[in-house]
Amino acid sequence: MGIKRFEDINSWSKAKDLAIKIYNIFEESKDFGFKNQIERASVSIMNNIAEGFERMSNKEFIHFLYIAKGSCGELRSMLYLAKDLDKIDENQFNELYEQSIEISKMIAGLIKSL
Repeated sequence: MGIKRFEDINSWSKAKDLAIKIYNIFEESKDFGFKNQIERASVSIMNNIAEGFERMSNKEFIHFLYIAKGSCGELRSMLYLAKDLDKIDENQFNELYEQSIEISKMIAGLIKSL
């Protein structure tokens, strides 16, 4: 039995949870440029998984999964900056970083399975 909806893809669900955490953490931030960039990177992960799935072609799905994986890297890069600028603490950094690594690995596994 294959996946029938993008909502059933585990990496999409975990990416959505991560995006919600990012939005909650930076909700009060007055650094609007930074806030916008890190939120966009987090949302890009889940949205590219969804968009690729909806294309109904493995070739296009894989292409969008690579974009989603790239967004995981962008998010991790932004997390380093957030930590170094004291926008998040070490515990928040570690939690968000580990979640993004897990999602990246899940996306890589999904690409291999296709």
